[in-house]
Amino acid sequence: MSDAFAGGFGAVAAAAGAGFREQIDAFLARELTDELRAAADRNITMFVHPHSGLAWQRKLRAAGWLAPHWPRAYGGAEWSREQIFTFERLAGLAGAPLLPPFGLNYLGPALIAYGSERQKAELLPRILAGDDYWCQGYSEPAAGSDLAAVQCAARLDGEHYIVSGTKLWTTHAQHANRIFCLVRTSKEDRPHRGISLLLIDLDDPAVTVRPIITLDGEHEVNQIFFDDARVPRANLVGREGQGWEIALYILERERGGFIMGGRLRRKLYGLRQLLAASVGKDSTAGQRRHDYERALALLDIDLQAFEYSELRLLEAWAGGRPAGLEASVAKIDIADLVQRMDELAVQVLGPRAIAAAAPVAPHAVRTYLANRAVSIYGGSSEIQRTLVARSLLGA
Repeated sequence: MSDAFAGGFGAVAAAAGAGFREQIDAFLARELTDELRAAADRNITMFVHPHSGLAWQRKLRAAGWLAPHWPRAYGGAEWSREQIFTFERLAGLAGAPLLPPFGLNYLGPALIAYGSERQKAELLPRILAGDDYWCQGYSEPAAGSDLAAVQCAARLDGEHYIVSGTKLWTTHAQHANRIFCLVRTSKEDRPHRGISLLLIDLDDPAVTVRPIITLDGEHEVNQIFFDDARVPRANLVGREGQGWEIALYILERERGGFIMGGRLRRKLYGLRQLLAASVGKDSTAGQRRHDYERALALLDIDLQAFEYSELRLLEAWAGGRPAGLEASVAKIDIADLVQRMDELAVQVLGPRAIAAAAPVAPHAVRTYLANRAVSIYGGSSEIQRTLVARSLLGA
């Protein structure tokens, strides 16, 4: 690990460049409005509503700070790993919304690495401008963490693929106009070798998006049906049969592509305020306060360890090496921290957590229910632990 990264957060900020932190502080003070901050704080899941996410995206684009991990040749900021970490940590602490990830963090880098020149020239500027809102078509009724089981089929017919099948748990498909989709183009080889990645328009009349309302009462995910949708052959990303490789490339960024330490620390600060406002001073409450403060201290320790894991993840990507192990560890840790914080909020509130208008944390139970999915999507925590074990044991 570089000296700056080994030296901790202050050293990383210093290595980001003279005055860079001051630029961030000035930008956040000027552009991060109370409305945007409130929208981010009200959000109960990892995925913010496009209204606030795209509004923040436009502000970053105007400043030339959007897509810091993209090369400048494709419209990105091409920041150093120290700059990326410093900005994301400070923006998270300040309460900035997370950006819509599907185009910027998932598809965009995949197109840069695997896409045709036409795809790059046409699609990357639209992602940056927010003109296309993408969703991700991976999971199916019989293919969740086991993506090699994908059955949604794409049959080549001249210059078009005919796509039939379904995708499940598709986040924000109700907002999206396009989907990048894993499809099966061959059954003649090992399952993962017959998968390809197609770009599909959701306004095609042969595509149907149906809402799924989850336990928290939110409409965040959907099921999508393809009824012989015709997709231009030019919308194939990479080679036919290369979808598995591209999917793993994207999943690595999904599992560890968010710098979440600042946002999780803001959530932890909120828990401290909740505890201060909720627990009285009688003898029974005193013991509860001790237990809650111990839980907060353990969360603080584990969160600091997670932030150093984020530094290692950025170091791996900057060095051009696969970050599979670090990405899996980051995915496990995010799920664990988020769910423990949500559980503690519900415990602190007690019966008030289910009140329709709890004065301190009105969304505590809904947030708890929503974030049960964090340890499932993007590859379940059980799958990630298996991958880590195999990597460490050489199995």
